[in-house]
Amino acid sequence: MTTTLREATVALSDGAHRPWARTAALLRLYLRLDRVRIAVWALAVYGTVAGSIATLLETYPTQESLQARAALLSNPSAVMMTGPAFGREHYTFGAMVANELSLWVLVAAAIMSVLLVVRHTRAEEEAGRLEVVRALPVGRFAPPTAAFATVAVANVVVGAAVTAGLLSGGADLAVADSAAFGVGTALTGLVFAAVAAVAAQLTEHGRAASGAALAVVGATFLTRGIGDVIDPLGSPLSWTSPFAWAQQTRLYVDLRWWPLVLSAVAAAALGALAVGLAQRRDLGAGLRAPRPGPAGAAPALLGPVGLAWRLLRGLFWGWAAGTTLFAVAFGAMANSLEDFAEELPDLGDLFQIDLTDLTNAFASVVLAFLVVGVACFVVAAVLRLRAEEGQGRVAAVVVTGTSRPRLLAGWLAVVAGGAVVMTVLVGLGAGVGVWSGSGDPAWVGRMAVAALAYLPAVALFGAVAVALAGLAPGAAPWAWLPVGWSAFVLFLGGLLDLPEWTREVSPFEHTPLVPQEALAAGPLVVMGLTAAALVAAGFVGFTRRDLER
Repeated sequence: MTTTLREATVALSDGAHRPWARTAALLRLYLRLDRVRIAVWALAVYGTVAGSIATLLETYPTQESLQARAALLSNPSAVMMTGPAFGREHYTFGAMVANELSLWVLVAAAIMSVLLVVRHTRAEEEAGRLEVVRALPVGRFAPPTAAFATVAVANVVVGAAVTAGLLSGGADLAVADSAAFGVGTALTGLVFAAVAAVAAQLTEHGRAASGAALAVVGATFLTRGIGDVIDPLGSPLSWTSPFAWAQQTRLYVDLRWWPLVLSAVAAAALGALAVGLAQRRDLGAGLRAPRPGPAGAAPALLGPVGLAWRLLRGLFWGWAAGTTLFAVAFGAMANSLEDFAEELPDLGDLFQIDLTDLTNAFASVVLAFLVVGVACFVVAAVLRLRAEEGQGRVAAVVVTGTSRPRLLAGWLAVVAGGAVVMTVLVGLGAGVGVWSGSGDPAWVGRMAVAALAYLPAVALFGAVAVALAGLAPGAAPWAWLPVGWSAFVLFLGGLLDLPEWTREVSPFEHTPLVPQEALAAGPLVVMGLTAAALVAAGFVGFTRRDLER
């Protein structure tokens, strides 16, 4: 007994005096927990890159078609959504891939990194699991170090997937440039992982930490875009963004590695800052003290609708701002396609649009793309209630006398209202963008009304989430699968020539491309009724099952 106590005391003392004790053990645990997530991210990135390469090869087979594509980069909206215009004078296939595909790969790596870091740091503290780990002979800095190392491994895997996708797409791209693309992706992900690690030290809550880090992702996305609009080869403002550092390697045009040093230095500096900040706070606390709440709750918070809005308003405003800005930018590109269509007759196959009225056709397709953002908001908002249940807060509301059906109805009312408002904002934004290019203000109202046709499809995505959360709460995250597949079909289904039955699964395939096409009520009614049935099933399940932790 004495020997056992002595060994335990020595082990605990070892963890206290060695700040990084048991880091390797935690790293193995985190990698085991995230092995599926990392594999999914890597396979998704690989498939997107390789599929895009194969598709673009078929779409742009000649130098004339490449030069026509390069002409689009004179549009500021196109520059905002892609990247710097290196090699535009003699546009090569590699330059097109680097200039126009790299940004979205980098954004994916950034989002993955933020989510993984917060999952293993602040979210673990908030749930109380990190306190249990720290009670063992584990060093103070072992958990954050293991978390950052896990994300580093994930970024290396994703970077390797990028390089593999580039080299296996059949485009005969340079190996060195493809490797630089992968390294740049990994280092950009590490920069934003370090940003998330710093944010996790500042706030007490995981959602606030991920929100702050994703806000930095959005801000640096904008600064890069504005900077590249100022100077298509990169202005001083562009160089304030980690996205620009990876893009400034001038892939497939004039490869240079040194901009990636900025990414490595920034990741190391921010990581060191996160470790330093971790020493200055207590476990479970944030360096930024929360504001004291009011003595009494506002009257609106006493009902389920007011409570739901209070919890969802940040999510709503974030998605609303992002989708509206993208709508304006994409809408402004519609009028720039007239000259492009003359040089590339296959444009109709690329976007599945009618070239006889290009502005109207392209605006309709862009509207469908943008509504994917509304669907993401709806699914995320529904699953937020499931997350609240897992934290035990739904049970706390129910015991006050609020019935489960009333709570769920109030929550879904806020989600539905937010979806309608966001859909209209997307339509207005796209209309403003088209107006800015065409000079016709009638587009604003036309696009706002047209966007409403997508509400049944959006409702169907949300209804799937409600049904899963109510009937099989453990499977609720699978509600993202229909959204992801529908987005894939929408963006690449036509280009990849997917079988018709695989495309018919997507609700967007049954929504007319308004305002180009006439509105057909039949499919919309069927989707609406299906959504209502799924929501009813979710209500029954949520009411009858036990609340879960």
